[in-house]
Amino acid sequence: MELWNSLVGGNKESDWSEVASLYLDNRKKYFSVSEIDKEEVPIVFSEGHKISFNKTGLGLDYTPLNSITIYHIDTRKAEVKMPSGNVDQPVIEDNRDGTVSIKYEPREEGVHELYVKYNGEHVQGSPYKFHVDSIPSGYVTAYGPGLISGVSGEPSLFTISTKGAGSGGLSLAVEGPSKAEITCHDNKDGTVAVSFLPTAPGEYKVSVRFGDKHIKGSPFLAKVTGEGRKRNQISVGSCSEVTLPGKISDNDIRSLNASIQAPSGLEEPCFLKRLPSGNIGISFTPREAGQHVVSVKKMGVHIQNSPFTITVQEQEVGDAKKVKVSGSALKEGKTQGENTFSVDTRNAGYGGLSLSIEGPSKAEIQCADSKDGVLSISYKPTEPGYYIVNLKFADHHVEGSPFTVKVSGEGSNRQREKIQRQRDPAPLTEVGTNCKLTFKMPGITSFDLAATVTSPGGVSEDAEIQEVEDGLYSVHFVPKELGVHTVSVKYREIHIPGSPFQFTVGPLRDSGAHLVKAGGAGLERGEAGRFNEFNVWTREAGAGQLAISLEGPSKAEIDFKDRKDGSCDVSYKVDEPGEYRVGLKFNEQHIPDSPFKVYISPAVGDAHLLEVAQFPDSAQVDKPTQFYIRLNGAKGQLNGTVVSPSGKTDDCFIQNIDGDQYSIRFMPRENGVHNINVKFNGVHIPASPLRIKVGKDDADPAAVHAHGAGLGSVKTGAKTDLIIDTCNAGAGILAVTMDGPSRVAMDCTEVEEGYKVRYTPLAPGFYYMSIKYNGHHIVGSPFKIEASGENLAEIGAQETSSVTVETVNKVAKAGQKQGPVLPHFKSDATKVTSKGMGLKKAYLNKHNQFTVHAGDAGNNILYVGIYGPKGPCDEVQLKHKGKNNYECWYVVRDRGEYIVIVKWGDDHIPGSPYKVEV
Repeated sequence: MELWNSLVGGNKESDWSEVASLYLDNRKKYFSVSEIDKEEVPIVFSEGHKISFNKTGLGLDYTPLNSITIYHIDTRKAEVKMPSGNVDQPVIEDNRDGTVSIKYEPREEGVHELYVKYNGEHVQGSPYKFHVDSIPSGYVTAYGPGLISGVSGEPSLFTISTKGAGSGGLSLAVEGPSKAEITCHDNKDGTVAVSFLPTAPGEYKVSVRFGDKHIKGSPFLAKVTGEGRKRNQISVGSCSEVTLPGKISDNDIRSLNASIQAPSGLEEPCFLKRLPSGNIGISFTPREAGQHVVSVKKMGVHIQNSPFTITVQEQEVGDAKKVKVSGSALKEGKTQGENTFSVDTRNAGYGGLSLSIEGPSKAEIQCADSKDGVLSISYKPTEPGYYIVNLKFADHHVEGSPFTVKVSGEGSNRQREKIQRQRDPAPLTEVGTNCKLTFKMPGITSFDLAATVTSPGGVSEDAEIQEVEDGLYSVHFVPKELGVHTVSVKYREIHIPGSPFQFTVGPLRDSGAHLVKAGGAGLERGEAGRFNEFNVWTREAGAGQLAISLEGPSKAEIDFKDRKDGSCDVSYKVDEPGEYRVGLKFNEQHIPDSPFKVYISPAVGDAHLLEVAQFPDSAQVDKPTQFYIRLNGAKGQLNGTVVSPSGKTDDCFIQNIDGDQYSIRFMPRENGVHNINVKFNGVHIPASPLRIKVGKDDADPAAVHAHGAGLGSVKTGAKTDLIIDTCNAGAGILAVTMDGPSRVAMDCTEVEEGYKVRYTPLAPGFYYMSIKYNGHHIVGSPFKIEASGENLAEIGAQETSSVTVETVNKVAKAGQKQGPVLPHFKSDATKVTSKGMGLKKAYLNKHNQFTVHAGDAGNNILYVGIYGPKGPCDEVQLKHKGKNNYECWYVVRDRGEYIVIVKWGDDHIPGSPYKVEV
């Protein structure tokens, strides 16, 4: 030990950069030890005993002699899983330049998996698959990273070796979610370098054939991610307009909806608008020639003169093939400048033009309509790389689309940091058990917090809020029903970020990234040089991998704390102020509203000295409101702005009252929650932004519910609808957005219980419908909708359609059922099994038992009913044993014949109803 101390300098502990060296038989051997998520004290002295590190999971056996051993302990780990299932250890070599090399000599033929981890988490793309051949020379083989993984918009590379293979044709094909350009280069040494450019994330099938036969391992499956890609889109274009016969007042337009049916049967919503002539017109995009039928209804009933017919001429139908595009900006571009191309739709009929650009940066798009009818479109990227330009007219790609554009030039030198964490499923909750939802919100007091829980049946009750630790709170409630509950958490009568929350009691009805929520101050603003925090709730999404990325002017330090209840706390710190983007992905898909744009201000400095005084609880429209700021000795410039619910920004009037005290006054112009930004020397003061409720803002997103066929499985080309129930939710701004493989014609009209949204999907695939009320997602939003059927539009990049309505106050009629409907379960009652004597014969005044097994039948609610000669059975008990297995017993008091009914949801299970003799 004395020798060790002298070697490392006294009592100094070993650090992470020391090189592991073992001198044995005059030879020097290098090794590294990896340990995952567990602190390990390095062994620094040993006396001739064999030490087996395999028992501690370090994966290393060696026999030290009477010598000094210095270990290198790092957080890198690599393993190779062989086709036999055995695990082997490759060699990791540090290249001393921020990279490592992994070397492995295979011992088996077949598909191997390479696991590479850093800090206990898989690096991007891990596990990597590679195929090992025992084929002698003379056969064609392929190898390289492009056969395993890749990134959207970046070339995927691999090599084909044809050494000694003789004559024969070599053919390549790449199939996947997007068109992928393939380029080949003959290396003149018997190998061919191949590159293909995927333009969308997903799984690609790479086929390599030699002499019309697949080579060994072909087709290869390459997983392409969309890491770091940004997308921007615009929509412009023209619609056909037809005057509606008869006179209609402006008041009636709110409750009217119109649809048009083409000769093929395709029915889409169309729009009503006031024409310059003063008449009401119908606006639509013609998709085929011939006689069309237009229906205009009010509250589901045809108005006078409806339906009526119109004729669409061939030249009026939008034809993407007749659109002419020109300009070098569709082949190459420059960063930090405008890249312009022109689009001529004059001879292409009526149709909407949609443009999306996806690449390493979110390119600004400008569109100008010249006098001669030719559109001039420009885009301004900030980072070099490959960009994908999707250009559609009347929902079909124009010739050449999607275009692959190589952008060169100087980048903005933005830094990117990312961590990944595996999220385990949260514990299943049952009726009668204590349920908990936690959130972190520093700098407030629990006295200003309030929470309510609304059951699936519409019953609302107050919930208890406990302060777990400083700034960490938990909402507790005991549910009385199975199904989706709504948990509302408010601070000073305003929903906290993320509220209202969906909380499922019993088995989850769905899973996926669309059910993940995030919220907190760190997703709205931050400060350089300190940790900024936010919450992520993954409970409703099930198990999966959560990826957190931060991109901006400086590299970020990201920290993660799992609360083990389906929620977690994320904090990050950056050194430079500026605009950052926080990306949150769950199982490779962005969660709702991700990426979040966050402005990081410079270090607070004297701004932390400022205090807010006499801040009002509420304000009134068109009446001045003021509060006070104390500087407490701080020196600098004070300014303030107020942001209304509609997004308009106005300056506040600031006046010095006395020495260090200032008044800040503003005049609200609309009802709703306003944000007041108070800055000192350009930096937010600690309490900023301050929130205040103006007027009678009773719009409550927790009281809004959506139901209808349009939220389930739908068909392409068929008009479908849903109802958004706003009864007792107050008046507010209703915004509906649909993201999916095609644009949808969508409208929103007023009905008795709220608003009806109608839309027609044109392409099969998954659509996500976001429904927001006053800027907050309602419970269940975004909804995942699957469309099946014929493809009526060309699929390219994800497309967005939206409609916004300013609602009026709706009140439910007396006796009308309020609250949400039952969730849409996916189940199959035919797969439920049951057994037990209680389904065949029963005995008086005894427990008669049977069991029901629904583990393979999906998720639903089990109903059991027993009816006898004199009415219902006296006593029935049902107990969930876990994993959709149930135990039931009942007691009967009278002799005779009983009927036992067992349903899984609305459907009888096999054998039900059962006849039981007592």
